[in-house]
Amino acid sequence: MKLDILNALDSDSLLKELKSSSSKSVAASALAKLKVPNKKTEKYRYFDIEPLVTKDWQVADIAEAEPRSEGKKIVIQDGALVNSGDIEGLSVELAEFSDIDSEHFDGLYFLSHLMAKKAIVIRCSKDSSFEIEHIFSKEESLINYRVVILVDANTHVQAYESFSGDAKESFVLSGYDIFVSRDASLKFIKSHTLKQTQYTPIFTSRYKVDSNANLKLSSFDFSFANGLNIIRVELKESANIDASHLLYVSNSAKYGIVSEIVHEGKSSTSSQKAKSILDSGARGIFDALIRVQHSAKWTKAHQNSKAILLESGAYMASKPQLEIYIDDLEASHGSTTGQLDEQQLFYLRSRGIKESDARKMLILAFAHEIVATVDDEYLANKIYAEFERAYYGNYELDCIKTCDGCEELVLKDEQ
Repeated sequence: MKLDILNALDSDSLLKELKSSSSKSVAASALAKLKVPNKKTEKYRYFDIEPLVTKDWQVADIAEAEPRSEGKKIVIQDGALVNSGDIEGLSVELAEFSDIDSEHFDGLYFLSHLMAKKAIVIRCSKDSSFEIEHIFSKEESLINYRVVILVDANTHVQAYESFSGDAKESFVLSGYDIFVSRDASLKFIKSHTLKQTQYTPIFTSRYKVDSNANLKLSSFDFSFANGLNIIRVELKESANIDASHLLYVSNSAKYGIVSEIVHEGKSSTSSQKAKSILDSGARGIFDALIRVQHSAKWTKAHQNSKAILLESGAYMASKPQLEIYIDDLEASHGSTTGQLDEQQLFYLRSRGIKESDARKMLILAFAHEIVATVDDEYLANKIYAEFERAYYGNYELDCIKTCDGCEELVLKDEQ
């Protein structure tokens, strides 16, 4: 299936071609208007979308076998729900989903909904903590699926998202529709290490934060291959989002985030911080818009992007934006891109620290602000380890284990 051929179809033809329910007519109309993106689409100008939409894909079939129900981990393999978990206050099911964001700016968001016959719907009715693991194994395939999270009123939830598997040369098109009800809160933590020759992911999501609700979004992407996160957030009265993004990209890959945060209600607040570390010809992307509507008086909106280029071939596409239609608000945005501070490096080396260790100290200090947004100590340490493995090829504890193992082998040989 070539995705770009869908641009020739009207909304009715799209429903028929993709075998979608008439309940998704909103998505079909939006896709017919926005079109499947190409290299001229503004939101994809820094990303190589053309090879993905012009390739003739084998669409992966999604099995609907009865999932297991054990542990605190929800497992999704190649788009199929294989473990729904056994978590008090959570219900997980496959269901048709038609509450689609008609204002989303991304054509692939609507295409993903049209292709997904059912969504994996997670309803949180009690305070809880759980993990969602995505496993990808099908090679040279288009893997498409949708996940919905519903957080009921006065409920407080933490979700951790992880990824595994290779799925070489595949295209993963997925994303979330997340609804945080009144007076509720959601801490959503994503950690994703993408190796060379693995799949190309585009996650296109929508977050709706109701009155007096809080969303804390922490994303950690360590990538050696192309990928993109696309999000749109709606904030109602006195709603809040605190979004933090840490990105490490190498191997001439292009990876980053395209976002739109819309303040719709009075006294809503948003804080968005991004830190990017770019190596070996990589391109980082931070294309972020905060829009304050006429109805959103007394808004507070702050946005900042910082990037470190570790070698001359690296490139940061940073585009923070404010679109404001009122006067009664507090808002700021900024962007800085540079290299490691030579004076700081000199100071550390003058204290007897070798250059590689000095660079490591400065890079970890740069990343610390974002990792520190995770107030779960276990997860924060896990993310630190994943970052060190991505950047240095190992983690300090891995080295200790290896040394212990070597020592045991040497002793055995001597005996």
